[in-house]
Amino acid sequence: MKTYTLEQVQDKLIGKIGNSKRDQFEYELQLDLIGKAIKQTRQERHLTQEELGKLIGVQKSQISRLENNAGNISLDTLLRIFNALKAKVRFQVELSKVKVTVGK
Repeated sequence: MKTYTLEQVQDKLIGKIGNSKRDQFEYELQLDLIGKAIKQTRQERHLTQEELGKLIGVQKSQISRLENNAGNISLDTLLRIFNALKAKVRFQVELSKVKVTVGK
């Protein structure tokens, strides 16, 4: 039985890195992970969506939308959420072999 790495399967099913379909998949995956991180951290801090919303000045419905699809979240809102959750935030950006890391 031949085995395949995750990278090989992704290359075959989604396309190689740099392909627009693969880039879109990776982008959506990252947004999904951000939403899940918000929800998990909120729950670990024993906060309801409404309580977190009050901490950052948004409605419960916006917290719910962000937890389920962080696609339309501004960087400012994201930072306010994680600040309210007392979470350390680090962003990593890679540009043509140049790596920039920003910590808060």
